[in-house]
Amino acid sequence: MLRFETAGESHGECLVATVNGLPAGVPISLDAVNRELWRRQQGYGRGGRMKIETDRAEIVAGVRHSHTIGAPVAILIRNRDWANWTETLPVEDIAGGEDKKKPVTRPRPGHADLAGAIKYNYHDARYILERASARETTARVAVGAMAKALLGAFGIEVLSHVIAVGSVRLERAAGWEELVELSRRDEILLGCVDAGTETRMKAVVDEAYRTGDTVGGVFEVVARGLPVGLGSHVSWDTRLDGRLAQAIVSMQAVKGVEVGFAAEGAASFGSKVQDTIHYDREGRRFTRGANRAGGLEGGITNGQDVVVRGMLKPISTLRRPLESVDLETREAALAAYERSDVCVVPAAGVIGEAMVAIVLAQAFLEKFGGDSLTETRRNYDGYLEQVTNY
Repeated sequence: MLRFETAGESHGECLVATVNGLPAGVPISLDAVNRELWRRQQGYGRGGRMKIETDRAEIVAGVRHSHTIGAPVAILIRNRDWANWTETLPVEDIAGGEDKKKPVTRPRPGHADLAGAIKYNYHDARYILERASARETTARVAVGAMAKALLGAFGIEVLSHVIAVGSVRLERAAGWEELVELSRRDEILLGCVDAGTETRMKAVVDEAYRTGDTVGGVFEVVARGLPVGLGSHVSWDTRLDGRLAQAIVSMQAVKGVEVGFAAEGAASFGSKVQDTIHYDREGRRFTRGANRAGGLEGGITNGQDVVVRGMLKPISTLRRPLESVDLETREAALAAYERSDVCVVPAAGVIGEAMVAIVLAQAFLEKFGGDSLTETRRNYDGYLEQVTNY
């Protein structure tokens, strides 16, 4: 079973990720991992933290000579901002430590501050926000790069783009080549494939900057090259659409998920929603008239592109703070503010790619197994032969 964990605080010394279950022989490129980390940091509307950090992964276990060895992989990503927080968040208590703390006693509406402080019996939300911060997703993206490497060995790709920022929405479908070109850009504005729509999205972010506000949006993740048959209909927790939905909503600030064209389908008749089935005799394969299901039927991949969207709320830290209550005095107060972003939708798309890749890699290995990539490929090729001869 492929599984991972992350550790680390937003202003701690480093972020840590461990990955267990990758077969031996998966090719790993540090440049590719770091490219994913770079993509996560890009986008118009990012805050001052992105000017401090230049995220780079250090793989300290589980990869040798650019290939996995079948052992757990351990990844470190150092926080450059740690230099400014060593006395605020030391591992061991230090003399005069109380005076060096940066307590957060005015919880931000929409953040984990208040609920977490109550849950863990803190009257300072600092420890809550340090772990609840989306900085944690840096480690997830590094793990996602590993999952992409496994999937890529079998011709499976996972990409994303932004389809809405605030009220501005892309009103057409994006072609696969557009997504590929977008992923290769060295300058990223808002991650939209259409220049005109992106310009209007930028105006929304500019307005949020001007008013001290934040803005959310919608990103879309597309996975191409998947075989029929990943996931299962037999149990609620093996349905792949449910697992993908949980993975996307686990991301900070994501409040909703859509698989395929769910919202459109809910407002339509069944005759307009279902993807008709056809057979290509020359290619000896089943085809579909459309992909409104988003590549999943009954919790199982059907061979078409898997399409998942995440709905991202505006982030909770505003330069123009909202009403709150001080945890110590119980008096009305304005919410705390720390250096933050205005719009993170493009970054969320990259994180969404990572989460989708991780879930698909898990399902892939559940289906095909293998202690080595050679064994996995043998199992995969045998299955494809079965599918071809169906």
